[in-house]
Order: sequence, then structure tokens, then C-alpha cells
Amino acid sequence: MRAKAPGSAANLGPGFDALALAIDRYVEVEINPASKLTLSTFGEGADQFAPEEHLAVQVAREVIGHDRLHVTVTSQVPLARGLGSSAALAVAAAAAAGSPDPLAVAVAIEGHPENAAASVVGGLISACMVQGQPRVVQLTLDPSLRFVVIVPDRTLKTKDARAALDDMIPRADATFNLGRLGLLLAGLADARFLVPEAADDRLHQTQRTPLFEEAPALLAALLEGGALASCWSGAGPSLLGIATSSNAAKVEASAIAAMEREGVGGSVEVLTADLQGLVLGGEPLSRN
Repeated sequence: MRAKAPGSAANLGPGFDALALAIDRYVEVEINPASKLTLSTFGEGADQFAPEEHLAVQVAREVIGHDRLHVTVTSQVPLARGLGSSAALAVAAAAAAGSPDPLAVAVAIEGHPENAAASVVGGLISACMVQGQPRVVQLTLDPSLRFVVIVPDRTLKTKDARAALDDMIPRADATFNLGRLGLLLAGLADARFLVPEAADDRLHQTQRTPLFEEAPALLAALLEGGALASCWSGAGPSLLGIATSSNAAKVEASAIAAMEREGVGGSVEVLTADLQGLVLGGEPLSRN
């Protein structure tokens, strides 16, 4: 069986561990019976893991109960960049292995539900755990929005990004984020209401800046180029400029220029939201 799941941009500023947006970059997993375990990988992350260590193999083994399988993984989502690669891979692998609940499988691996939920449902989602089970709500998203993503050529492991966070949160910071979250949801539903302050955050972005010191200048450049708001994507180091179809190219150009000024290698992409989420079968991804 073959399954495809989109990557995701989570947090989106104030929505720490609660909001995520499915993006139009995908991970595809195909699983077929075999006499022994074999693995073929293409695209992002290809040939970086031994078969026994690959997350898709681990998920397939857990779902099916053995590893007499040929697993093929094709990915468009960079690893360890804050774009939901592991969640998308876990979702696609669980579905390709025949799991009746790929979301539950992925959440058990991820430890929090928002990236996996976006990969399953698509679009803009809010997710949390309720009595040990993931609860997901798909939220309204303005179709005119585009997402300009700065993808540095450096990685940042989620565990390292989480280690930078404070254990205790002042009440003023919690209420600050809740207020900004309301602004953000209104603006994502209708771009006319989206303002830069909607993506402000006190829980994770500033705390993670020492891990990517150029981030503030790049976030500012996204706004200077015309982005309606800018934020970290997930745990980073990718950064997100929320733009519209009419000004995304200008925002992209501003981001490219800022990366050159700051000496940050990498790429800039203009993405749209994926609205389908997990897909079984369908046209396979290109392996070029």
C-alpha cells in the first residue's frame, strides 16, 4: 500500500504545541511484502539511515508485527528543519502499513499531536490531548494566504530546541500568548485582519533565538518585504512569512536578500496550504 502525507508548520507564533498548518510538501511511503527487510529512500533524507533505524521501518514493524517488508520512502520535506518531517513520515508509514488510526500511531511517537494532526487532516488545525486521546479541529483558513518559508541549510533537533525552553511560565506571558492567539486565528481566517503582532510570542521563539541568532533579522526582513506576519516554523530553524498571493514574490525576494546579507545559506520557498491531508494511493511523488 502507498500513502502520502503533507509536512507542516506548527506553533505559528503564539500557538505553541497547539496550532499547525499542513503545507504542500509531502512524504510518501510504500510498503510491500518481501522475504526480508529492504529499504529504498529518495529525496530529502535519502540514504541517511540504516534500514533498521529508519522511522518508516520502525512504524511499519510496529503496525504489521514483522519486518519482512520492502519499504520505499520519497520525501520533499527537509529533516530537522521545523517542517514536520517526522510526523508526516510516521503518519504515511502507519497508513501504508494498514493502521486503522495513523494519527494515534504518530502521536505516540511525537509526544504531541499538532504536526501529526495537520498531516492527517490537512489545512489549519488546532489539536490537543483530551483524556489521553488527540482531539483535532480544522479551522478556517483564508485561501488567499501564501507561506514564504526560509529553510536554512542547518538543522535543529527538536529535543535541543525544547531544551532551550523555560520550565515555568509567568502568568503575564501566558495571557500575552492567549491574546495574540485570538488575533492570529482571526487573521488566518480573513487576511484583512492579520497584523504583525498576531504572531508575537513569549513562550518559545525568543528562548530559541540563541540557537539561530540570525532569526530576528530574517523575521524582520519577511515583514519588510510585505509579509502580514512572520514567525518560526515549529521548533525551527525554518522561518515563515505569512503573505498573500499578490505579494508573496516580493516577500520571497526580501527573504533571499536578507539571507545573503546575514550570510545564511539555504533556500526560500513559496508554499500553499495542503487541504487534503493524508491520501492513500493516488499519483506517486516524483523521485527526481
